[in-house]
Amino acid sequence: MAIGLRCVAGGGIGLLLVACGGPSRYEYSRSAFNGRLQCAPYARARTGLQLHGSAASWWPQAAGRYRRTSQPETGDVLVFRASGRLPSGHVSIVRKLVSSREILVEHANWEPGRIDRAAPVVDVSTANDWSLVRVYWAPIHHLGARSYAAYGFIVPGALDSIASLQVPAGRAM
Repeated sequence: MAIGLRCVAGGGIGLLLVACGGPSRYEYSRSAFNGRLQCAPYARARTGLQLHGSAASWWPQAAGRYRRTSQPETGDVLVFRASGRLPSGHVSIVRKLVSSREILVEHANWEPGRIDRAAPVVDVSTANDWSLVRVYWAPIHHLGARSYAAYGFIVPGALDSIASLQVPAGRAM
């Protein structure tokens, strides 16, 4: 294993272990984010979203501040609802659209202490609205057996930024 230093938002340095032979799909964190790797601070640092608190609380916090949607795009943040298995919810960053029902995400601490940069997530909702998903579980090299409820996706650009890019009706660019 090679040991490398990586800068983390806020000016801190995190010690990460990565596999030799090029970029790794996984990283293990020892000291990033004050010694405890969590999905919400990780997603905030990677996307610039100005949301705080538990991952599940991001959905209501985003109302009126960020666009929320039920269809993923690269860079959006998937917000999982709180449940018995996920008492604080969970957040993942969409990295690639594979199909209308599968995406690859980057997220921290789905498996304790680990950052996964290309985890498959599959929409298993009956309405094809990403309200129920299954997530890749590395120990079995397959999607996990459980389904998790999700709110949807938060688009990182602030609503004010999006509105300023829109052309007023009747004006051509």
